[in-house]
Amino acid sequence: MESADNVLRLLLLLSERQRVRVSEAAEHLGVARSTAHRLLRTLGARDFATQDAHRAYRPGPAFERIVRTGPTTQDLRAKLHEHVVELHRKVGETCHLMVLEGNGARFIDCAESTHVLRVGTRVGMLLPAHVTSGGKALLAELSTEELGDLYPRNLPASAGGPAVDRITVRRQLATVRRKGYATNLEESERGIVAVGACIRDGSGRAVAGIAVAAPSARCPRSRVPELAREVLDAARAASATL
Repeated sequence: MESADNVLRLLLLLSERQRVRVSEAAEHLGVARSTAHRLLRTLGARDFATQDAHRAYRPGPAFERIVRTGPTTQDLRAKLHEHVVELHRKVGETCHLMVLEGNGARFIDCAESTHVLRVGTRVGMLLPAHVTSGGKALLAELSTEELGDLYPRNLPASAGGPAVDRITVRRQLATVRRKGYATNLEESERGIVAVGACIRDGSGRAVAGIAVAAPSARCPRSRVPELAREVLDAARAASATL
């Protein structure tokens, strides 16, 4: 019973502070650091907590599913699938729906292109958010403090590339906020170009990203503005649905 009580107290502490270190948990519960660490690791194993880059614990996906007032991932997929399909119909390329998960973009739905040369489905994959168009669009909605917690140091590039300077990423996100959409110009994978935008719920909060991805051989940079218009129209329609 004491262990169960401590776990519940930790969940309340995570809810109140949103960021808890092992030492803070130990002091709050009046237990040894080793005990607090074990309890937090147990919460982490069940996705109720997750560690950030500073090794502090934050509410995890399972915790957020319980307390979230907005739509769940399953809700988003069910409600927005028609918009992903419609965007695919208009542009003829692979279209994805994604959500932000920590500092990653989780792909949750897809309408795949029928071209022989195409971008394949990424459903189920978790890619670094800062190298995907939909992930960038969602990162651009975060505060400076939230971004600092997710990325206390330079950001790792995909495919073993060099680290990405945080200042450069902040500038990119400022451009995303100004334009309303984000691009991925062969950043997540060589030969792929993508354009993404945020989908918002009734309160205006960004809850998902919608993106179109195409082989760079069929999508020169001159085509990006055209795709951006279609993606922004799709994002507005999807937001209206929510």
